[in-house]
Amino acid sequence: MDVSAQLGAVERGIETKEVDGVLSFVQTLSQTYPSAIDDLWDAVTTAERIPRWFLPVSGELRLGGHYQLEGNAAGEIRSCDPPRDGSAGYTLTWGTGMGEPAIVHVRLTALGAASTRFELENVAAVDSIPDGFWEQFGPSATGMGWDSALLGLASYADGDGISPEDGEAWLATDEGKSFLRGSADAWAREHMAAGAEPAVATAAATTTYRMYTGELPPPAM
Repeated sequence: MDVSAQLGAVERGIETKEVDGVLSFVQTLSQTYPSAIDDLWDAVTTAERIPRWFLPVSGELRLGGHYQLEGNAAGEIRSCDPPRDGSAGYTLTWGTGMGEPAIVHVRLTALGAASTRFELENVAAVDSIPDGFWEQFGPSATGMGWDSALLGLASYADGDGISPEDGEAWLATDEGKSFLRGSADAWAREHMAAGAEPAVATAAATTTYRMYTGELPPPAM
């Protein structure tokens, strides 16, 4: 895995704005994959293929259905638009047991016969974040998790794929820790670009990195 190349392939953003009248933290990530839109859509929507790059999933993966990612988030599928005229997407709620569920939008855009842009938007109401959480962890808490998901999808799109167990083991290696550190630093830069003081953004990213590497316990639910 070329850690630097993967980190550089992802475009990230963070802003605080009103979404449907609610002040929200909006994080975005996007990456282009060497896959036709129909194949990438199948990879990110079917229970058989999602575990090959992300986590085992159960539930009804259809409009209005509920899903459960093993040991992780659960929620409801709010919209589902299969590929048509070069675009596709879905929206779901993302609940982890900490505050109100976030809203996650996934959009796919065909850039050619064998190239598709994947975009993810994570919208979390400011008032739904536990007191002190954003100040302590900043956008890295969510962003590093999504960076890891895009890494898994990149590996899968290249034809390798990785099991959740192997992925967890890899993140504990020096190479994996380098990836996590790079992700934390990337989100610290986005945090600063959104107006955070450099010392605050750097401290939050480092705290989150230490949590992801097991140096600190996860926050209490």
